[in-house]
This record gives sequence, C-alpha cells and structure tokens, in this order.
Amino acid sequence: MQDKLRKTMGEIWRSIKKNKKKVILAAIVVVALVAIITILLLNRQRSVTASAGNASGGENAVKNTEITTPKESAEASKAPQEDDSSKNNNEEDKEGDNRENNNETKTEQSDNNNNQVVGNVVTNPSGRLKVTGSKLTDAAGNVVQLRGISTHGIAWFPDYINAECFKELHNNFGINVIRLAMYTAEYNGYCTGGDKNYLKNLIDKGVRYATDNGMYVIIDWHILSDGNPNTYIGEAKQFFNEMASKYAANNNVIYEICNEPNGGTSWQDIKNYANEIIPVIRQYDKDAVILVGTPNWSQYVDQALADSITGYENIMYTFHFYAATHRDDMRQNVQNAVNAGLPVFVSEFGICDASGNGGIDEEQSGKWIKMLNDNQISYVIWNLSNKNETSSLISSACNKFSGFTVNDLSECGKWFLKLMTGQLSLPENAGNISNNNQQSQNQSGNNGQSQNNGNSNNNQSNNNQSNTNQLQGGNQTTYGMVNVGNSAKVVNSWQADGRTYYQYEITVTNNSGKPCGSWKTQITFSENVELKDKWNGNFEVNNNVITITSVDYNGTLTNGESTGNIGIIVGGSSNLKIK
Repeated sequence: MQDKLRKTMGEIWRSIKKNKKKVILAAIVVVALVAIITILLLNRQRSVTASAGNASGGENAVKNTEITTPKESAEASKAPQEDDSSKNNNEEDKEGDNRENNNETKTEQSDNNNNQVVGNVVTNPSGRLKVTGSKLTDAAGNVVQLRGISTHGIAWFPDYINAECFKELHNNFGINVIRLAMYTAEYNGYCTGGDKNYLKNLIDKGVRYATDNGMYVIIDWHILSDGNPNTYIGEAKQFFNEMASKYAANNNVIYEICNEPNGGTSWQDIKNYANEIIPVIRQYDKDAVILVGTPNWSQYVDQALADSITGYENIMYTFHFYAATHRDDMRQNVQNAVNAGLPVFVSEFGICDASGNGGIDEEQSGKWIKMLNDNQISYVIWNLSNKNETSSLISSACNKFSGFTVNDLSECGKWFLKLMTGQLSLPENAGNISNNNQQSQNQSGNNGQSQNNGNSNNNQSNNNQSNTNQLQGGNQTTYGMVNVGNSAKVVNSWQADGRTYYQYEITVTNNSGKPCGSWKTQITFSENVELKDKWNGNFEVNNNVITITSVDYNGTLTNGESTGNIGIIVGGSSNLKIK
C-alpha cells in the first residue's frame, strides 16, 4: 500500500515539474477566485448592516456612525468617509482661494444627470434655471422644484460650511439647494461691524461646496432687525456688485436680495430697493434667478402681485411661513397669488412657530408641503445649526459639523429627513383653501394682510367690541374682548447701532373669570422702547407700553386657559426691564 502511494505521489510530482507553468497559472486563478468571493461576501454583509438600521418608529435606516438613505446605501462601499475632515477642508480652502472664475462653472450631478422626477417636476435639475410664468424651469422648459436647507447666520455658525457637511446634506437628505444666510445687522452683521472679508470668504466656500455636490446655492442678504432693505442699500449695491461679477459664470447661483422686510416696510419701499439692486446684478449676470422679499416678513405676496416688478426676467417673490403660526389664511393668500401667475419661492420655512421656537405642528406642516408640492413651489427649511431652538435641524447636544447620525438631529431635523427621503405621509389636501386655478379676488385689508377664509372658529369678536358683548357658540356663552394677564421672558439679546435689542417670549392667560373670543394685554417697560419685530398678535406701541391683542387663531380662550408662542423684539438701553 505504501509503495503504491509513493508511486502515485512520484507521478504527480513529475507531472507538476513537466507542466510547471500551467500549474502556477491554475493556482493563481484559484487564489483570485477565492479573493473575489471573499470580497463580495464582505460587501454584502456591509450593505445588509447599513440597511438594517433602526427600523422602529419609521426612522430612516441608519448605521451607528452616519445617516444612511437608500441612495447612499448603494454607494456606501465606494468611498469611505475621511476621518480627518478638517485637514481636507483646509487643503480645499487653500486650493479654492487660488481658483479663478474666468471659465464657466458647471453644476455637476452626482447621479450622472439622471433627473429624479416627481410627477412632471424635476427635483434633480442641472444647468441654469429660468422663470417661466409662475414656475421655475430648466433650459428645456421642465418645471423644477428646489428643496433644501438654509444655514443660520454664517457669522455665528460658520463651521457647518464645510465640504463633508454639504456632501452629506446632498447625499443623505437629498437636497438640491443650500441657502447661505448672511445677516446684515445684529451682532457681527455684514453692515454692523462684522468682518466683511471673512463673511465673503464663507460665501465663497459655500458656493464652491454646493457646486462640487451638484447643488444650487442662494446668496441671502439676510435683513432682520434693520427692517427696511433701504437702510443699508449702499452696502447692498457694493456686495451684489462683487458677488455678481464673481459668480456670473456659475449656472447654479441664485440671489436673494432682501430676506424679510418688516417693521412697516411697504411694498413700494421694497420695489424701489429692488429696482436699484437688480441692475447691479444684471450688469454681470443677465440670467440668474433673483428672489425679492415681500412685506411683513415675506408674507404679503398679494401686494407684489398687485404691483409686480417689470423690465426684468427671472424674478421671483419670496414667501416665508412657520407652520404652527401660519395656516389656512396664509396658504390661501399664496394660492391666490400663484393662480394669478405670480412666481413664488419659499426661501424659508419652519414647522414650529414664527419665533423659531415653540412646539412642532406636523399637521399644518404636512398641509403646507402638500400645497407647495401641488403647485411645484420650491422650499428651503430653516436652519442648519445646533442652536437651542426648535427650528434648528441639529440637536443642541451635538457638537459635530459633519458625520451626523439620526440621533444627532433635532425633532425638526428628523421630520425633514423623513420628508426628503419619502417616509413622511402627507395629507390628501392642503387644508380649507380654494384652488380653482383662476385669479382669486384679493381679500386683503388696508394693511395687506389676507383674511382667514378657512378658520373653523366662529367665536371671533371684533376688536372694537366691549367685553359686555356676548357671542353664542355651541352650548357655551363666549364673551368678546377681555383683559388677560401675561408673562414675558427674555430669550435672546444683542447690540446693534448703539442699542440693545431683546427678544421676549410671551404667554397670556385668561384670568378674567369667563371665556373670551378675543383678548388684550399690556407690557410696561422701564423706558420708551422701539418695536423691531413681533409675531402671533396685533401690537401697538405708546412710549414705554406695548399693547397686544389677539389674532384670529389664538383669541378664543376658556377661563384659565393660556396661549403662548407670542413674541416681540424691542430696542432700548442696556438697562431695559419690564416693570
């Protein structure tokens, strides 16, 4: 037996020596096949792990280290995340500082220009956009809907402007536009002591990172406490002259020339300003889309409809909403304007109240998104920061600037992620509004504010009624206007133009002993004040006293009931207090 085995081994050895090259080749092939099978098995295991995630509660499937969407799951094995992102950012910044803008910068698409279409709306467009009728379209005439995120003030939260963060926002959330909010006033504002070169460098980085990731980018001249855009019109002309000359060759830059005119700024004021700024941009860029704010925090689009800007193409008008504050009446106002042919762009919205704080109203948020989608209106959510307020997309406990997990998102951030990844169920209708695609009758009053056509509360009273009047509603008698108590607390303060500005959150409580259909309350300060901003009420200033009366959606209170999310921003000395 041993001799037979020895003889067989000898024959095998002689055969190997005789066919040495063929044997070596065969061995290499076997080793290669084993290696390929091993790699495929490892990739399959990694993909399964990435797709598993946290399935409970309908959350987006995630790995422990990053947000993962269906699109990213397929790409996860292609390029691992770079650990030393700050090093990469510094290298990119140096390269970008030396980059010339003489050649046209094309918007590259990460999906090989395979446009995603929802209905007949392109949500992954490429190339320069234009305004056709009331719609935003691409060069081929396809309707485009931009959906994205606004930064907070870039002077205060600059670290989110980095290459990895923008890449994640595009790949994981699926956004196609980023808005760079540069405050003009407030602390370190562009026109109030901020480092202009530093701010413009942040803008340049933002434009570059957006372009690198196939996104459009809005350069936002973010007026707020300055109220009237004409306050710093000289600085605005110089800024947009520089921006337009620098980015004229870019096909993905959009200019927002005044964020939220407020404080009684009229549409004529805004129109006069726009007619000064638009030619500055057009001397360099004949085709870029330009967004123009509207009165009362970019809400009175009906006034822009009544007296639109003429002589220029590719102009759109901004509308802003916060879902817990603005409801059917505002949606109807927008619907009327769009039906009449006004091109509307929602360059800022939130799902909380108008202060950026308070509770989230998912029901109203869903109705807003339904209406915007139905009308192919672009929208941008506020805001990319970890500021301790409801509207921030990043949790205040998260100190990262990229590499976000779902747990790093705020409740607002999680809602938006679900919306953008198709995991959010929208209502069948946009609320109690009429959409007959015909020009609707303008229902605004003398101040331009539209009336609430969809309000289901029939127990509202006129502000001129005395509290002896009674309104019959259901089985309970509801009284007219009553005086109510209030509590106010400072939630923010800053200095600008030699004054100190204070943001107050106010809660009113009906302590009148009877239910009311509307209410009135007063706040008395230690000195005369300037009212710079207000929300969720009607406000009147008389020296050091601010009188607040209810609006249609918060006037009805039972005895002992409270309503909050009322706010003001006032200016005074550093010693200002409430008496």
